[in-house]
Amino acid sequence: MTETTDQQGGPATVRVEDAGDGVRILRLTTRAKRNAIDRVSRADLAAAVATIASGEAARVLIVAGEGPSFCAGADLVDLFGDAPGQPIAQIRADLMRVYESFLKLLDLPIPTIAAVRGAAIGAGLNLALSGDVRLAAPDATFGAVFSRIGLHPGGGCTYFLTRLLGPQGAMRILLDGGSLDAEGALRHGLVSEIVDDPEASALALAQRWAKLDPALARDIKRSVRLAVDAGFEATVEYEAWAQAASATRPEVQAVVEQRRRPRR
Repeated sequence: MTETTDQQGGPATVRVEDAGDGVRILRLTTRAKRNAIDRVSRADLAAAVATIASGEAARVLIVAGEGPSFCAGADLVDLFGDAPGQPIAQIRADLMRVYESFLKLLDLPIPTIAAVRGAAIGAGLNLALSGDVRLAAPDATFGAVFSRIGLHPGGGCTYFLTRLLGPQGAMRILLDGGSLDAEGALRHGLVSEIVDDPEASALALAQRWAKLDPALARDIKRSVRLAVDAGFEATVEYEAWAQAASATRPEVQAVVEQRRRPRR
């Protein structure tokens, strides 16, 4: 296990754990605040993701929260308590720092899994949706509740929900400030599975994926991202290069050699 301290030298609000075999767990640890993100934890989260990105040992990352909640969103008092006296440009700059703390997960080349139990609200929803795969406990709640308090969605929420729900579905949930329970999230494709223990299930997935050649796992992740964002032609072009490279690897050649042997 790797213990971290916050950027001011105090107790960690985020911990990176080594689960072995290239699997890392990034855990929010402010249980008393339901893992809400404030100025300290946003810096800790950004630093933890940067540490994982800068190393070569991590093959799969699991994101989880300590306690019964995944992440209750941004700490509104910390983030907006002084907003009436600040220029909008300053508020925007502070918001971008919050966004960047979790959106950097999107830049990781390794597969990422969000293990969600309890509340994933606002920025916590965005944190979960920044993972490549999401597993939900039966009590998980995914809330895009911004408009309930008169706040515009942020942190990529409009993009994530429009991609997953379509324009009509995103418009409805964002205007309503709505939430999805675990069954609704599964039905709409926000999660891939509902499991009693999402962290244990995420660990089993991660251990399986960590056995793949790291280059293969990274190339598959890139292909999927291209399929979503760049379309068919760009995806096929990349697949051709990635498949050609993988064909030279020992695992593939071992299968080729088997097929060469005459059948009896």
